[in-house]
Amino acid sequence: MAQAYRGSGGSEPEGTGSRLRRRLHELRRDPGIWRRGLVTAGVALLLTLVMVFHAELPNSVGNTGSLIETFLPWLGLLVPVLAALAVWRTSATALLATALAAAVWLNFFGGLVTDKSGGGGNLTVATHNVDADNPDQHGTAEKIADSGADVLALTELKASAVPVYEGVLAKTYKYHQVEGTVGVWSKYPLSDPAPVDIRLGWTRAMRATVDTDHGPVAVYVAHLPSVRVKLNAGFTANQRDDSADALGRALAAEPIKKVILLGDLNGTMNDRALSPVTSQMRSTQGAAGDGFGFSWPAGFPLARIDQIMVRGVKPEASWTLPATGSDHLPVAARVTVPHA
Repeated sequence: MAQAYRGSGGSEPEGTGSRLRRRLHELRRDPGIWRRGLVTAGVALLLTLVMVFHAELPNSVGNTGSLIETFLPWLGLLVPVLAALAVWRTSATALLATALAAAVWLNFFGGLVTDKSGGGGNLTVATHNVDADNPDQHGTAEKIADSGADVLALTELKASAVPVYEGVLAKTYKYHQVEGTVGVWSKYPLSDPAPVDIRLGWTRAMRATVDTDHGPVAVYVAHLPSVRVKLNAGFTANQRDDSADALGRALAAEPIKKVILLGDLNGTMNDRALSPVTSQMRSTQGAAGDGFGFSWPAGFPLARIDQIMVRGVKPEASWTLPATGSDHLPVAARVTVPHA
């Protein structure tokens, strides 16, 4: 009987498992695996430190800390780049440092990647910076009227545009009030509307009581001052920060326990400058959002500066709405207002 002969010099390909074991054995015997890629490892460790200690970064020079905090989630894009460099350099040191950075990013932002929205809720709210230079005010009004929101806040309302929004939204919302460049539209009765002083000299914030089926809710609408990134001055946000402090004081003094804040805060939840507001309110996007919910700029959203925050109200879902003629995306949330 003929027998197959397999000699040591045969051409049969080596199994994948064998090649992997041999490669791992070579790497264990490689004395340079811990010495290579130290620069990559250093960058990964620096990235980790920035994420962990972002609140300690100084704001004294160009508000650098706030600038980094505004775009903090985007630091995660460096992780796959550093991982690729670590593999290319065959550096265990760099790979471990990169894994640490990845773990920190996931700890901070991993929960925002998934959809945390639920099916409950008895009130839907939305907010939109409609853009003073919006070329399609009528179309924008029609789109947000179709949002399904029970309470709608608009910011950056130009005086000449107010009649347009009033005319279109009147079909959906029976009640509304405009103060300066901000306004609120509601399917429920409004009472006690008043401007809120955020130290600007003109009105860009207001409050009103919305008399829902589940009791009164204090609704605040705010448009904090814009920020700029300038080569000679850094992140110019001092006026925004002062207004955030004033808004925080107004919210703290609110006698109604159920509060909803809607508007363009020109800052993210990570920005320490907004802590007078964020420390006493809960973000619907952070608690029950679908993804990061970036809202600006509309063409390629990089940050969520349009916020919906609540106190004494339970977030159930939060999302962005389709683009309009504005440079911001509208954002919406569904919440549960507890019975009075």
